[in-house]
Amino acid sequence: MRIDNHQVFWLALNYLVTDGCLSAGKALRFFDSEDKLLNPEPGYLNCCQLSSLARQRILSGELVSRASLEAEQLERNGYILLNFKDSRYPQLLREIVEPPVVLYAYGQIDLLNQAGVAVVGSRHPTAYGRLLADKLADELAACGLVVTSGLARGIDTLAHQGALRSGKTLAVLGSGLDRIYPKENRLLAEKIAARGLVVSEFPLGSEPLSFHFPLRNRVLSGLSLACLVVEAGLKSGALITAGLALDQGREVMAVPGPVTSDLSRGTHFLIKHGAKLVESVEDIVSELPFPWNEAALNQLATRKPARPELNNQEKKVLQALPENEVIHIDELSDKIQIPVGELLTVLLSLEMKETVIQEPGKFFRRRC
Repeated sequence: MRIDNHQVFWLALNYLVTDGCLSAGKALRFFDSEDKLLNPEPGYLNCCQLSSLARQRILSGELVSRASLEAEQLERNGYILLNFKDSRYPQLLREIVEPPVVLYAYGQIDLLNQAGVAVVGSRHPTAYGRLLADKLADELAACGLVVTSGLARGIDTLAHQGALRSGKTLAVLGSGLDRIYPKENRLLAEKIAARGLVVSEFPLGSEPLSFHFPLRNRVLSGLSLACLVVEAGLKSGALITAGLALDQGREVMAVPGPVTSDLSRGTHFLIKHGAKLVESVEDIVSELPFPWNEAALNQLATRKPARPELNNQEKKVLQALPENEVIHIDELSDKIQIPVGELLTVLLSLEMKETVIQEPGKFFRRRC
């Protein structure tokens, strides 16, 4: 394989940033040409006032060797590398403080420059939160918007799953593209890559270290026109993301919840301090900047959801399901006097017709 010096340069530059040797701003300013990093002059490095560690790593050739190996990995895996000067690099992300030097991408890179909304929240949502995250993500995607989230457990996972039913979603990782976290979301990540996009600023092989996630969150909000928080405690990553979105000039929105729930405290805090209160997808879309709000509202107005044909038993089961909460299969069986085994078959059919959603633990709800 012929080594692409241009790609090696950007990979090596990114190592200096992600390893904590240099800020993105200084990296882009000091090394504005390939030779300054790949064929460095000690005198120039002294002028840059680099740390001894950064200087040693540059002069030793370690960065170039590592970048050359990673370039081969990228090609083998079909990953795409976008550098800060690439025309495909997302314009919204260029505007934030300390933008990523590179983005590792897997999937449809055109989504990076399409209108998107970040959907974030608790890793341990209530049934109410699960319902709203799934529903709103589904409807946002149906409006032609890209739903962006962090592939974490809970609200993030539900947002990606809801969006995939009706459109596109983008996952931003706090690890390398080849280190999906949490592990149970590997299949979901593959689905997203096939129909959407997975991105990371961290080199291949990077583990999901705790300090990666605040960095991940600034990318998540930076790629989006707005940030929606569904459920969150007062001390949560979702509120950090909302704060970053606010600093970046993005719209911040929140779904209200029961006042008795700790997971409502974060969203209510945001609403009290000026976040848009969200009850429906229209509330979100109307707050987006022009012309994206107009395009999404037009698509929403013309959307005509298909009504699948149901037999009498399917209609009976669907009518028995509550609209805004979940019900356990045993309770549903008692309610409509259909044996559990038979009921499971009917519910599976309704799931395939996308009218019912199954939650963990054999809980079911109507798809709104």
